[in-house]
Amino acid sequence: MPHGHRLAELRSLEYHRLIGERLERDPEALRRARERVARWLTENGPVDRGRALRWQELLHRPLPELVRALNRDDDDARDLRQNSPFAGILTSQERWRVIRETRSEQGRSTCGGRRSST
Repeated sequence: MPHGHRLAELRSLEYHRLIGERLERDPEALRRARERVARWLTENGPVDRGRALRWQELLHRPLPELVRALNRDDDDARDLRQNSPFAGILTSQERWRVIRETRSEQGRSTCGGRRSST
C-alpha cells in the first residue's frame, strides 16, 4: 500500500515511463533534456554536480538503455528522478492522468482491492 513518499516515487516512476515513450517519438525532447543538464553543469545548479553528471551520462546512452534506466525502480533511479531534466515534457493532461491513476490505485490498496465510497 503506497503512502506518502512511496506514492510520490510511484508517480515519478510512471511520469518517467511516459517520458520514455515520448522520447521514442520525439527526439527534440531528448535534446532539450541534454541542454538542461548542460546548463546545470555550467551554471553550478540547481542540481548537485554528481547527479547532473549522472544524468549527462545517461542522456548520452543509446535510447533503449536510457528508457530502461528511466523505468528502473531502484534506489539510484529513484534518487535521479528527484531531479529530472525532463520537466515540461509531459502535458498537464498526462500528469493529471498519472495523479488520478495513482490515487485510484492507493484507494484500492487501502480498501482491500475495493474503492472507498468516501
